[in-house]
Amino acid sequence: MFMKNATLCFLIDKKNKKILLGMKKRGFGKNKYNGFGGKVKDNEDIKQAAIRELFEETVVRVHPKNFEKKGDLIFLFPYEIGWNQKVHIFVAESWEGKPIETEEMKPEWFDFKDIPFEKMWNDDVYWLPKILNGKNLKGEFIFGKDNETIINVNVKEF
Repeated sequence: MFMKNATLCFLIDKKNKKILLGMKKRGFGKNKYNGFGGKVKDNEDIKQAAIRELFEETVVRVHPKNFEKKGDLIFLFPYEIGWNQKVHIFVAESWEGKPIETEEMKPEWFDFKDIPFEKMWNDDVYWLPKILNGKNLKGEFIFGKDNETIINVNVKEF
């Protein structure tokens, strides 16, 4: 089964209980809030891809030692198999620079209690709160014909 590797990164301000999300301005996930990330290039290390994507989308730099891998999620789109992906989730609580809007993303800070799940991918509500509570996880989501409705969820903490 075809599945591309991708990254998803979140900047977290634990002291103030805030998370940085970005409004996607173009491409896959347009008009949805999400973390920052994207495809892993050929011969690119997953963590290096996460650092590169975060920088490209926010102009924020994270040192590799400050990026913590929190899990892997598999997203299956039976009606759009080119969208199938394994997403490697990272968080950082320390970084350099101030997030700015780029061609692809408009960053915005949200309180943990005010995350706009209604403007995000439908799967996020199942796993993002667990990440914010310090959990590591693995999960799989299968999407329906509309590529929005989730028809199967399996999330395990470890």
